[in-house]
Amino acid sequence: DAVNTIQPLDTLEQKHKDDVLAWIKSGAPLFRINKPDNPPKHLVSYFVLYDPQSLQLMLVDHIKAQLWLPTGGHVEPGEDPRTTVSREAREELQITAKFNTVFGSNPLFVTVTETKGQGTHTDVSLWYVIEGKSTDKLAYDEREMRSYKWLSLQDVLDIAISELDPHMHRFVKKIQRLLATI
Repeated sequence: DAVNTIQPLDTLEQKHKDDVLAWIKSGAPLFRINKPDNPPKHLVSYFVLYDPQSLQLMLVDHIKAQLWLPTGGHVEPGEDPRTTVSREAREELQITAKFNTVFGSNPLFVTVTETKGQGTHTDVSLWYVIEGKSTDKLAYDEREMRSYKWLSLQDVLDIAISELDPHMHRFVKKIQRLLATI
């Protein structure tokens, strides 16, 4: 149901949405059982902290991926992806997830991405937006992240995509498009 609520930004997101819906319908396992790649395709929940006052997003310098990414994690067996956001927000940033009323509590974006490095697999990522304050100091999990930073939407677009999740620029463009309608 969560995937069905996503209104695709472009043909690539529509392709990813169709792929995910077919994958779910196929009865294939959705949840990672063993790290890093069993099964080789599994569900992830990203959550992007968004400050509606400063119009900034928060990204983390992810140690393992060596990229600036939204926070998030793998969906546990039987867990609702929205519950994953709440759990990961507590674990990674020691905050309570507050789903931003502008973007709602459903995923805003969906991507299908092959990871790089050892244990290559496919992450099916549901992207949620939760509210944060860029002025708050966050306690982050130093085992997973080197640091974090708040960036304007344009700042994110100015970063080379090779330093970000490969779909980050498209996500920001979707945010911009939605904010323009409000």
